Amino acid sequence: MELSEMLKILTRAHGPSGDEGEIRDEITSLAKPFADEITTDTLGNLTVRKKGTGPKVMFAAHMDSIGFIVTYIEKEGFLRVGRLGGVTPKDVAYTPVRFKNGVQGVFVPEEQADLGKLKLDECFIDIGAKNETEARSMIQVGDTAVYDLPFRQNGSAVFAPYMDNRVSCAILLAALERITDPVNDLYFVFTTQEEVGLRGSKPAAYSIQPDYGIAVDVTDVDDTPGSEKSGTAQLGKGPAIKVMDSSIICHPDVIQQLEQAALREGLSVQRDILRAGGTDAGAIHTTGNGVRTGGISVPCRYIHTPVETVNLQDVQDCIRLTAAFAQTALGQI
Repeated sequence: MELSEMLKILTRAHGPSGDEGEIRDEITSLAKPFADEITTDTLGNLTVRKKGTGPKVMFAAHMDSIGFIVTYIEKEGFLRVGRLGGVTPKDVAYTPVRFKNGVQGVFVPEEQADLGKLKLDECFIDIGAKNETEARSMIQVGDTAVYDLPFRQNGSAVFAPYMDNRVSCAILLAALERITDPVNDLYFVFTTQEEVGLRGSKPAAYSIQPDYGIAVDVTDVDDTPGSEKSGTAQLGKGPAIKVMDSSIICHPDVIQQLEQAALREGLSVQRDILRAGGTDAGAIHTTGNGVRTGGISVPCRYIHTPVETVNLQDVQDCIRLTAAFAQTALGQI
């Protein structure tokens, strides 16, 4: 499947933290032709295995997204919501949203709210209901909503909600398709509940007990006007090999192996130091006696907004790097 088309499918699928069924089904369908085994665990993690005789290598890309969960329905029919993951209200004011059952609405601040200091309890979702009774016929407390904006492309730049982290799910799927005769025992894991605390990757790593772990995720950039320098990567400069973030200091052996794989592939790469935030690597590397763990990061602008932006050449190069590392003859631990 063409990369842009895959990203359209994946970014459109419903799958906020704790409610990942729809995105899991999409990924299962796309992975099935290239998998030796597909399993789902109690927390909903999807593991796609490509059998090999070498060390166990776990690649993790979280399939959950940030979103909203309904907490209260007012008598006028408006919905009060809680956050699933890192939702910043001022970044998503007046954004269209969509519930899993197809009901649409818009996330709206109260009229007297200060947009610069906007709090979630000063906002609501308007689904056009005339009163509580009509609202309850459409939506129930506990239902989840996601941003409802289209996938857009302008040359090599693509814009959509939930590039974090559906772009990395696409990377794992494309790498899986490329690998025909693996030298390592490969586990491509599409994890749940990363946005609320790396929850899915913990039992996934415990079950697999990998020798090596690679978290594939987006990373913040330092290339826009007025940047706060929260990251070290730039859009269009290639994959970013993670050195550290708030959840991990990456194993030097893995950093070196990734850089050598990039060199063999003729890829330009960057180093990723993220000053705030973490990835599934944080849970993987402390599993058991410890796991040699690193990360492949996709430079991304406007993370956790409805218009997350990546460069398609960066994505293609991340696919090549992921497949190259998977095919590296790694030493047994």
